[in-house]
Amino acid sequence: MLTKVHLFWFRRDIRLQDNAGLYHALRAGMPVVPIFIFDKNILDKLEDQSDRRVAFIHAAITEMQTELEQLGSSLEVYYGKPQEVFKQLLTKYKVDTVFLNHDYEPYARERDTQIEALLAAHGTTMQTFKDQVIFEKSEVVKDDGKPYTVFTPYSRKWKSKLTADHLTAFSTEKYFKHFLQQKPFPIPSLQSIGFKDSSDPFPSKKITEVIIENYTSNRDFPGLENGTSKMGVHLRFGTISIRALAKRAKELNETYLNELIWRDFYHTILWHYPKLGNGASFKPEYDRIEWRNNEEEFKCWCEGNTGYPIVDAGMRELNTTGFMHNRVRMIVASFLTKHLLIDWRWGEAYFAQKLLDFDLAANNGGWQWASSSGCDAAPYFRVFNPYLQTEKFDKDLKYIRKWVPEFQEFSYPKPIVAHELARKRVLEVYAKALKQ
Repeated sequence: MLTKVHLFWFRRDIRLQDNAGLYHALRAGMPVVPIFIFDKNILDKLEDQSDRRVAFIHAAITEMQTELEQLGSSLEVYYGKPQEVFKQLLTKYKVDTVFLNHDYEPYARERDTQIEALLAAHGTTMQTFKDQVIFEKSEVVKDDGKPYTVFTPYSRKWKSKLTADHLTAFSTEKYFKHFLQQKPFPIPSLQSIGFKDSSDPFPSKKITEVIIENYTSNRDFPGLENGTSKMGVHLRFGTISIRALAKRAKELNETYLNELIWRDFYHTILWHYPKLGNGASFKPEYDRIEWRNNEEEFKCWCEGNTGYPIVDAGMRELNTTGFMHNRVRMIVASFLTKHLLIDWRWGEAYFAQKLLDFDLAANNGGWQWASSSGCDAAPYFRVFNPYLQTEKFDKDLKYIRKWVPEFQEFSYPKPIVAHELARKRVLEVYAKALKQ
């Protein structure tokens, strides 16, 4: 006779503590089988066997498995297509309900709809919960019910709606006894799913109050060792709770809280405008821009050989570590789209390959902001001057010296394009496209 259970499906929420969907699964009373799927539909598209995101996920679920084994339970980890994995699980258990947390990306929405239909055909229900953001979907909208497309009024409404309940942790620990008691389920090795281990350390999920308290004054200076929190990857994969982080931010620093609100904002935008996940400009008229799309210049940008030290430092940091400082992300994105007139989608795709904290909503939002095609974007005539940005944010050249040590040598390339020429050119191209 099959064991009657609930399943909890981990995705972007790889933690046992303060996990909304897991809390509801455990409270429901029936034994809970926790599962994780290395989704072949996603992994098969990754080009780099050394993709550190897969290694990060593997390390996070291994850590969680240790916790579960101490509770006498086990995470069941599968490698395959979700549809096939769930067919297997439905023959292994008598599944009453599958619990999971919302994912707002177009692929995830389509996948979850298909899984829900499969479950329904077997008499199994699906329950989903909000977990990776504070406010989602249409929870923060204009008075007429339409979504905000400008950040400042969105953030004001966000703050006006926030209550202590939104930041209250889900006490999963009280119900850990409801995990199904079973022997450890072996986790597939990285090699067995086609990837390599990462020897480089990942950002710590411990954040000191000093970093948050000094965030306003330190966040724009890439040469500072601890100017930012590097929480992006932990928020992306849910190894920390957004509620816990937002609670600390609310107590310590509004600037830091605003960054978390931007994250909610971009997820809301992607939910209401899913076409953005498929390459559409938020402002359709910007699709008329005649991009130069010079492949050799794009290669120089990717490799950090443009002759602009602050741009090259950012790209080399990204290629080496999977991280790039947020101020520098804006500089390199502006440079690609405005100086080189290369389609923002090329840059978005490159970041999607390389960023450890890649998140479709924020990545798309950031690139469309830089190229001026997005909601609440920088005006098209705003063209970052890399020299002035360096003078302002890396005056002592600490960041540049770290990543481009040869920038004063004869071997360092000359600027790929003169700043004034590039500025004049982009203003003409954008003005021509937007006049039509």
